[in-house]
Amino acid sequence: MVRHAKLFELDLPDFGYPSFEPKLGADIYLNRLERLRKKTQEDYTHILVYGDREHSANIEYLTGYDPRFEEALLIIDIDEDQQWILIGNEGIGYVEISPIKEQLKPVLYQPFSLLAQDRTKSKPLKQILQETDITATSSIGIAGWKYYTEQESPDPHHWIEAPSYIVDNLRALTHDVTNATHLFMHQTEGLRATHELEQLAVMEYVATLSSTAVKNALFGAWPGMTEHQVVQIMKLNGYPQSVHLMLSTGPRAWIGLPSPTSKVIKRGEAFTTAVGLKGALTCRAGWLIEHESELPKNISDYVERLAAPYFEATTAWLETMSIGVTGGELYKAVHDRIGDPFFGVELNPGHLIGMDEWVNSPIYEGSVDRIKQGMALQVDIIPATGTEYFTINTEDGIAIADQSIRNKFMEKYPEAWNRITQRRDYMTDQLGIRIQPEVLPFSNLASHLPPFILNPRRVFRMTD
Repeated sequence: MVRHAKLFELDLPDFGYPSFEPKLGADIYLNRLERLRKKTQEDYTHILVYGDREHSANIEYLTGYDPRFEEALLIIDIDEDQQWILIGNEGIGYVEISPIKEQLKPVLYQPFSLLAQDRTKSKPLKQILQETDITATSSIGIAGWKYYTEQESPDPHHWIEAPSYIVDNLRALTHDVTNATHLFMHQTEGLRATHELEQLAVMEYVATLSSTAVKNALFGAWPGMTEHQVVQIMKLNGYPQSVHLMLSTGPRAWIGLPSPTSKVIKRGEAFTTAVGLKGALTCRAGWLIEHESELPKNISDYVERLAAPYFEATTAWLETMSIGVTGGELYKAVHDRIGDPFFGVELNPGHLIGMDEWVNSPIYEGSVDRIKQGMALQVDIIPATGTEYFTINTEDGIAIADQSIRNKFMEKYPEAWNRITQRRDYMTDQLGIRIQPEVLPFSNLASHLPPFILNPRRVFRMTD
């Protein structure tokens, strides 16, 4: 029987808020370094991981150290079990934050420091590289934040997104210098494509923070408030962001990405907001009205034409999601329902998330990439109609966990597991979304989608 999305008045349960923050111990990071060594020992003598304020995920993944003001460079000797971290004047002390600081050799490299700061105390880069045993016979892989394919270049392995002075110094020592970012960010085989139980627990904690912030905005926004005032009721706790906070109303909402301003929000305007923290992002979009009768006449069919089909598509995505399903099947589940050009779904309908907002995506047309145990994904399906209909959005995070990991999750993190089971119950019993046992919803909004922001209890559910 074909099911459809219809609007109902529903009370979103209080799924709870974390009483403690899960942390990753040194053993997790050391295990990641060991996995990297095993993965690369036949191909590289050294792996270099570049990081800066905007591109910290790969270096943080291995060390727990995230560059704040300056760049950083992690150098890993694959055979000798040694790793150095090059950091500037202000980063040298911050290395203490790393759980594996005893296994890192900090090297002051002052050109990473901000302009006008002292440059007199560090050695030349070429000399530092030589002291890490990089020679003419070395094979170097550099990980930045992207890798490339034949679509971009006939020689993609030599396209490296790290500063040229680093690459130039390396190539002065050895000609074997290539892009190694795929080791971390490949959509199925990358080290960061799947996560340990402990990392999943951290991500559930972070998703609870981000989704609660968006929930506070949805249930508290009202005409006459400024966009800044709406953000103030989010009650963010200072957890590091993965992207800038987004909230906009009126004409700017069509752009999607703007930050909030002192603009006063008005009834009848478009509305969108997103909160992205390291490990999670939550987004909602709709109209600042209470009922479809308030819509402009030219889009009076907004619910039937856009919003309801969209919820049906996200439901199909969630119900198709399982261990072993292909990205192509997930893509088809969405595009069978909202593949018409009117909907404008051009980006991948869903992607992997990590400490960066978008790691990669196994979900694209014709994809044979399979969903794996331990993946964390965003239900990120964006209709960009480019019309008066605006958009609608229900981006939340989920994880994929087999029975063994679910048992361990329940035992080690009972508070988080209680939130997860309550969200599953709400999605299944109230919203009519029939998710598989391995799908763990991390968002405190749990697919709760009000198309009309001034009535956040009126949401879609699937009905026969």
